[in-house]
Amino acid sequence: MRSRTQWAWQDGFGVRVEWGRIGAEVLGPEAACVVVIDVLSFTTSVAVAVEAGTAVFPYRWRDDSARVFAAANAAELAVGRREVGPWSLSPAAIRRAPFTERLVLPSPNGSTIAAAVEGTPVVAACLRNVSAVADWLVAQGWGTPDLPIAIIPAGEHWPGTDTVRPALEDWLGAGALAAALIERGIDTPSPEARTAATAFDGKPDVRALITECASGRELAAIGFADDVAIATELDASTTVPVLIDKAFIDRR
Repeated sequence: MRSRTQWAWQDGFGVRVEWGRIGAEVLGPEAACVVVIDVLSFTTSVAVAVEAGTAVFPYRWRDDSARVFAAANAAELAVGRREVGPWSLSPAAIRRAPFTERLVLPSPNGSTIAAAVEGTPVVAACLRNVSAVADWLVAQGWGTPDLPIAIIPAGEHWPGTDTVRPALEDWLGAGALAAALIERGIDTPSPEARTAATAFDGKPDVRALITECASGRELAAIGFADDVAIATELDASTTVPVLIDKAFIDRR
């Protein structure tokens, strides 16, 4: 993949942005860190769970081996948002569910991306923890052309297809992180990262935008407006979920 896409590496920049699993495959090998952003709702769910003290294992979506993986790691297995179970791909449901120390949380976008990254540290970021994540990344000395940060907005999938739909909520999440890194003195963002930052900085009411965008309306229509409300609580959390030994744990 990378040998055929050198034009897409965003070489020479300290903060880089690209979409989805393929974007992570392209940018990840050269990055000091991959930051996955899936606002509705994987990385928001991770932030909520990790804040409560739960270690979250990402896993591929709709994979029958997830149950075996959960058992092998002494973890509970979350279900899809509309399935029956105490833990699901819903930050509101995770808040209501009984506490568990370990949770396997599959999802079609953010979780699948995070689980596929090899050899590069992975962080789960969302609007809830964007400032805490930015502080932590800067403290690691990352964000230079030699140690770049790869921001990966997960996007959504068009129903019934493998085609990624760029999602406004994830673009704004990527922009929020890029803007926070620029504010902290990282002065070599790629054009993609700078444009994402500008998109976020230019929006006075991010909550209203996400509530009214396609993904927000989809969740409200199926009864999960609470998930959108939790996801748009900007900087409500100080957690920094980092993937260590297959699970996201707080490294703040």
